[in-house]
Amino acid sequence: MELQAVLMAAGGGSRMTDLTYNTPKAMLPVGNKPLMWYPLNLLERMGFEEVIVITTKEVQKMMSTDPKMKLDVKMKLDVVCIQEDGDMGTADALRHIQQKIKTDILVVSCDLITDVALHEVVDLFRAHNATLAMLMSKAHEFTETVPGQKGKKKTAEQRDFVGVDQTGKRLLFMANEADLEDGLSIRKSIMRKHPRMHIKTGLVDAHLYCLKKAVVDFLADNKSISSIRGELVPYLVRKQFSKTTNCPKIKDDAEDQNQEKNDGSTNHELLISSRDEPLLQLAQERSCWNDHRGDMSEAYHGGKLRCYVHIMDEGPCYRVNTLAAYIEANRLAPKLFEEVPVHPSAVISERCQMGSDSYIGAMCQVAEKTSIKRSTIGNSTTIREKVKIANSIIMHGVTIEEGCNIQGSVICSNAVIGRGADLKYCLVGNGQQIEPEAERTNEVIVGTDQLMEI
Repeated sequence: MELQAVLMAAGGGSRMTDLTYNTPKAMLPVGNKPLMWYPLNLLERMGFEEVIVITTKEVQKMMSTDPKMKLDVKMKLDVVCIQEDGDMGTADALRHIQQKIKTDILVVSCDLITDVALHEVVDLFRAHNATLAMLMSKAHEFTETVPGQKGKKKTAEQRDFVGVDQTGKRLLFMANEADLEDGLSIRKSIMRKHPRMHIKTGLVDAHLYCLKKAVVDFLADNKSISSIRGELVPYLVRKQFSKTTNCPKIKDDAEDQNQEKNDGSTNHELLISSRDEPLLQLAQERSCWNDHRGDMSEAYHGGKLRCYVHIMDEGPCYRVNTLAAYIEANRLAPKLFEEVPVHPSAVISERCQMGSDSYIGAMCQVAEKTSIKRSTIGNSTTIREKVKIANSIIMHGVTIEEGCNIQGSVICSNAVIGRGADLKYCLVGNGQQIEPEAERTNEVIVGTDQLMEI
């Protein structure tokens, strides 16, 4: 594989802090596998034999003991730890591993669950000799009721405006709704080359990028860029149509000039070239078989810096970065990989009613006269007699006493639910204890030092 794979697994999960209070986001159980298992599996199926994992010491320690990580992942994992408390963005993390980068890279986030044909993105990158190729998908409306949020007005997600050419592949323009208070304006330098541009909304960045090695070198010289998604990608998209020294001077509009001035504040220009550039240029000009005006015309006349996007129209593509996405992922992920509903080491009473869309993890004990429907039960969980569980996620090491009723809830690891408790649409934090006979509805039940942003 001519690309080096990089997995970003140091994020703190700031939009679901109760779930990540005792368990880092990368190791949250999804379908009884760590969340980071899914992008690693995607890379492995693509043929990668090694991946650089940028993470924290806490995640590294958990990876070394997790059975799924030890047994299922065959790739060599080159783990690089960064400061847990450091305010390090994704671009900062790439800068941190610059010495390890020897070729172009494929960067993927630890919270991505998808069955995308990864070669679609890589082929775009190769075929067009692109600086950047990225994956986007259509935004999903999560239909499940989120614990603690029933009846509350949802905060609207800010939309991205994405401009593509007529093929739907060349990425010409990107802006967030928050940046467009004065309306949507397109620079003349873009419109000259691409008079017809399709503006798409309702797309989500999957945080999967192919990048030239020159981009990593650029980041090493330019420490003002901290985030790949927030700063680097918009910068690369803008720079495609910036003036270069060998371009004829054309009078730009005021906005173009202002944008050039802002982009010029970076310390170094991004140089997409190599020592063999003059020879390659000569070869392109004199090769009779090169299709200068057909499919490959962009490679010759489209500028040296080119950005492309693969938009996934169908199939699952989720970023598990909110509680709603986490709930949806637990429904989806086991179906993607045709998981066995009951782990062989689980002990389940013959008089337990279990729906076909439920999954029970390793070392679980489920007593008689229990009912489990449309739920995921984590490893080493104990469920006593006459318990009803529906539409819920139970993490690892939970104890549910006799006669409990749990509906539409998320119970975090090591929690204890007292006898006869009735929980509806609740989120119970890590290690919390619910008193016997308690009746709770639509609550977030966490410790006083845990704050949940939902």
